Amino acid sequence: MKIQILGTGCPKCKKLAELSEQAAKELGLDFEIEKVTEVAKIVDFGVMATPALAVDGKVLMAGQLPTYERVKEMLIKASGRG
Repeated sequence: MKIQILGTGCPKCKKLAELSEQAAKELGLDFEIEKVTEVAKIVDFGVMATPALAVDGKVLMAGQLPTYERVKEMLIKASGRG
């Protein structure tokens, strides 16, 4: 599973990366984290507001910093477990 954090490196983007990594480890997922920081690439995802979370190229949420529980829920669903 490729977890992609879309954002220019702002504090919220960094926090989303931390939450995502923590949740994926807790869930025992086989994952890698990719930080997409180039604005052109972020726009290619169709994202206009950051931070955004994508898994395997599919955007799950954008424009907000979700709670840890919400990140876990999204990763569970994206992994096919939920």
